[in-house]
Amino acid sequence: MNFQIGAALLDFCVLGVLAREDAYGYALTVEVKKVMDISESTLYPVLRRLKKDEHVITYDEAYQGRNRRYYKITEKGLAHKELLASEWEIFQGKIKQVVEGEGKHE
Repeated sequence: MNFQIGAALLDFCVLGVLAREDAYGYALTVEVKKVMDISESTLYPVLRRLKKDEHVITYDEAYQGRNRRYYKITEKGLAHKELLASEWEIFQGKIKQVVEGEGKHE
């Protein structure tokens, strides 16, 4: 994809994945990579910011003799995801108007 990915869109994708299930960093990267080209090094600052903003929390689980850090969406994160979803719908509509010429002014 040639479009620049903004912070809000990354947040929306990460929160969308976490709304379905808790996930660790690599698994999140794999899911988000299905729709945009990102790396783990791009994702971890997003996760830190979401944690700082109390949209996600973390917990560790043992996996093959070591701990794996999981991310879990909070109620505040769910509310933020819903806000981003409504903003995304508005944004898509505006882009469609521009691209398809809907709502032309005389």
